[in-house]
Amino acid sequence: MEPFNFDMFLLFLNLLISSQRDCLVIWVDHVEVDDRSVHNIYRPLVNCGLAFGAKRWVATLDRQCEHLASTMASNIPAGDLCVITSPEGRKSMLKLAERMVTSFCSGVGASTGHAWTTLSTTGCDDVRVMTRKSMDDPGRPPGIVLSAATSFWISVPPKRVFDFLRDQNSRSEWDILSNGGLVEEMAHIANGRDPGNCVSLLRVNSANSSQSNMLVLQESCIDSTGSYVIYASVDIVAMKMVLSGGDPDYVALLPPGFAILPDGPGGGRILNVGSGGSLLTVAFQILVDSVPTAKLSLGSVATVNSLIKCTIERIKSVVTCENAQ
Repeated sequence: MEPFNFDMFLLFLNLLISSQRDCLVIWVDHVEVDDRSVHNIYRPLVNCGLAFGAKRWVATLDRQCEHLASTMASNIPAGDLCVITSPEGRKSMLKLAERMVTSFCSGVGASTGHAWTTLSTTGCDDVRVMTRKSMDDPGRPPGIVLSAATSFWISVPPKRVFDFLRDQNSRSEWDILSNGGLVEEMAHIANGRDPGNCVSLLRVNSANSSQSNMLVLQESCIDSTGSYVIYASVDIVAMKMVLSGGDPDYVALLPPGFAILPDGPGGGRILNVGSGGSLLTVAFQILVDSVPTAKLSLGSVATVNSLIKCTIERIKSVVTCENAQ
């Protein structure tokens, strides 16, 4: 672990107190990590301190302060038609997006009670799967939920990968479920100083009539240590309720998404486009059976495996070609 930079932390505290006078950070501590099970591609990131060191703690605190400021904002200019100006609607949508991110993280980071199983060890990437029963949870559809995730290295700077994945104009190039349809932003909430920190409501006008006007809630976030793009299909009626300030806790979500990290200490400055490659984690959560007591079929596993690998191939193909230009 890297040593704690006390001068940097004092500077951060001064900035925090000057901008958020009702907030005071008392202490930031390191954690002791058992890194014996860390995958080889992530080991340099852990060893240099970027994964669990002071930089990540401070960046997380800073990002949380920005989130709180966005939630409490009251004077929102109405110049942009997509901007949500209603305080109640903003709070409900941000609360729903926060739960979406938490659901994604819990689906990717398996605890000792939810062990991952390696689905395949052939080819360039390993896809690992985990199943969970969803019961009596108003925020998640009932049934058998299959989580599938894999991580891989790509020779493209993290900022460029982040911008590609969060841009609705390039979504049809990697999102299989959009079926090549036109994606437009219906509403958004700025969620930090960086333009990439945003909660958006997207409409997918698919060529498939059965999926026309599908709504997607997306949160994209970037800081000095990493970034993510997380999204979920949402019901139109439920989102109208949320945008009017209704309780978002009963909107069912199963979010897939991406976590993007630099590939080591040389790529630690993620905001620098000229940094090294990226470590990209791709994860899907899919309801494979609406009956919680049902058994998982091999066909469902094969479908998810195909979906995640096809998504990876599309991302690699497009982003690598763009980076070479």
